[in-house]
Amino acid sequence: MPDYITFVLPTHNEEKNIIPLIKEILSLNKGYSIEIIVVDDNSSDKTQSLVRAFSKTDIRVRLINRLGRYGLSSAICEGCLNSTGEVIAIMDSDGQHEVQSVYKSISYLLSSDNDLIIGSRFKKGSSVSGLSKQRKKGSIIANYLARITLPRNYRHLSDFMSGCCAFKRNSCMNYLKLINVNGFKFLYELLSISRGKLKVNEIPLDFKARIFGSSKLDNAVIWDFFISAAHTLTKRIIPRRAISFGFVGATGILVHLFVVYFLLEITNLTFFQVLPIAGVSAASSNFFINNLLTFRNARLRGFELIFGLIKFLLVSSIPLLANVGLASSFYQYVSPNKFLSQMAGIIIVFIWNYAASSKFVWKD
Repeated sequence: MPDYITFVLPTHNEEKNIIPLIKEILSLNKGYSIEIIVVDDNSSDKTQSLVRAFSKTDIRVRLINRLGRYGLSSAICEGCLNSTGEVIAIMDSDGQHEVQSVYKSISYLLSSDNDLIIGSRFKKGSSVSGLSKQRKKGSIIANYLARITLPRNYRHLSDFMSGCCAFKRNSCMNYLKLINVNGFKFLYELLSISRGKLKVNEIPLDFKARIFGSSKLDNAVIWDFFISAAHTLTKRIIPRRAISFGFVGATGILVHLFVVYFLLEITNLTFFQVLPIAGVSAASSNFFINNLLTFRNARLRGFELIFGLIKFLLVSSIPLLANVGLASSFYQYVSPNKFLSQMAGIIIVFIWNYAASSKFVWKD
């Protein structure tokens, strides 16, 4: 009986790429039993309708249409959990991963005792014609950070950021179920959770230029990776969102301090008078950045954004009053140090805001 292989293809607005990719996967098949699962994040183009129509003519192709659930790692996990293959192959749907390389990784995996094979853009023999100089530089930096944050057993690898890999179901499925779906880089998350227990190797990958569509890489994706790295460094004890919320809170501290010293410089207001203004400014800044990054899967827009800001300020108002009171008391009775006075109040604000706003504002 031939080996059963599942290809998981996450998509979002890939109408010009997805059907040619599916046809290429099927045409290059060398005797495997094939299953192709397309996991679509509610594309606004014809991606879903094209895949649905194709699946009616070939039962090897299945479509999972997701509503209210977004993100690359989340899509890949959902596809894997719905797969039936002994081997699961992951690849991007934009045509940049060479299908022949994916089949080589599958063949290598089945003929060895490896648990996971990565299609690497940076292993000797690979080609990165599809990477711009800027993205190549960014990938090199990200891979360096990944190498120093992941277990030592994986330091021989060259591309922790790859979106192309094949793994054995029995070896990886239990780890896969623990992946935080809010992460972006599925492979990095899998390696982090496995804590060095998987046997992993690489093959060189031909990373081709995208012909149609645009890259999904944006600032939120970059932010997600740094959160993943910090999550790994903290031994995954602190929740990812708490880490992100904390980093955003750090920017709020800068906003708070800037407003205080700026207003003291240009106005005749006292330290006690500028504290509430600084607190509201920092809270508003935190709301907009968290909406853009920390809670981007539940991102508020339009009127919901305005109402969300109001609710966030209401949530923040209780500790904001405590912040002003504590900072003022600290300043008067403990130390006339403006910086330390503000830090004492800010810590209370963070703890309350993370717990309350997650449920009340973003309901996530």
